[in-house]
Amino acid sequence: MSELLQSQIPFLSEVKTVLPEWIDYNGHLNMAYYNVLFDTGADEAFAAMGFGPDYASSRQMTTYSADFRLRYLREIHEGDRVRVGFQLLDSTDKSFHFCQWLLHEEGWLSATGEGVGLHIDMSGPKVAPYPADVAEKVAAMQTAHAAFPKPDFVGLPLGLRRG
Repeated sequence: MSELLQSQIPFLSEVKTVLPEWIDYNGHLNMAYYNVLFDTGADEAFAAMGFGPDYASSRQMTTYSADFRLRYLREIHEGDRVRVGFQLLDSTDKSFHFCQWLLHEEGWLSATGEGVGLHIDMSGPKVAPYPADVAEKVAAMQTAHAAFPKPDFVGLPLGLRRG
């Protein structure tokens, strides 16, 4: 992975390998599995914010996706090894805005993502404030990630190019 690109990303997931069953009839990663890669990469960042794997079962709280936009930039194929970058851009006491990168091990960018997550009390389910210990971790990550520039793909409009 490009050290320049890696140095501009505050959180990187473990390496993930593209599985054969994720490949579509076009011979590349099916669009649904880009979301799988982004989701599993986000899970690693979420654990650092206190939303780890046992959060739902132990505290009856979780996160839901409210919005997610994915941009496909370059194909990836069976056996390719990638990492998912994550940057927390903003947060409230109940929600968070983030962006992601899908980075091939050879150093090039395959896709980007931008999303909004909601903190959920599962008894409703309803959007609810973070517990104090989680709020501290979210704030700490936001402070740490604020040292990095906001990526140029964040907030891009969606539409068709003319001309």
